[in-house]
Amino acid sequence: MGNTQNYLKLSDIECYMISYNLSNYVWNIVIKWDWFAKKTVGSQFVTAVDSISANIAEGFGRYHKKDKIKFYRYSQGSNKESFDWNQKSKVRELLTPEEYKHILTELQKLPRSINHLIKFTNEKLKI
Repeated sequence: MGNTQNYLKLSDIECYMISYNLSNYVWNIVIKWDWFAKKTVGSQFVTAVDSISANIAEGFGRYHKKDKIKFYRYSQGSNKESFDWNQKSKVRELLTPEEYKHILTELQKLPRSINHLIKFTNEKLKI
């Protein structure tokens, strides 16, 4: 008989997919900004948002539970940093109200989703 066990894929993880899509959304906005805005706020904003999904992916690829969770926690820090850059971008009138709201809404989904991933990892992995 064949093995019918399903394995969790990175694309199955809600917080990864939210943050991955958000990072591309932010990129597509920032890439259109003028040079100064891109160099100062834009590069920091893109780096922070990219780091959310990148840390989730890196944690997912680690073997030990503690190692995985460490990277998931890094993604939480990047999420908080992204809130700051989103706010600064709004105040400096680099985002439309709709762009700001969309980014804010997506960022607000992530803490709960990342915490769920941490809890799942803690409960399901032995090592």
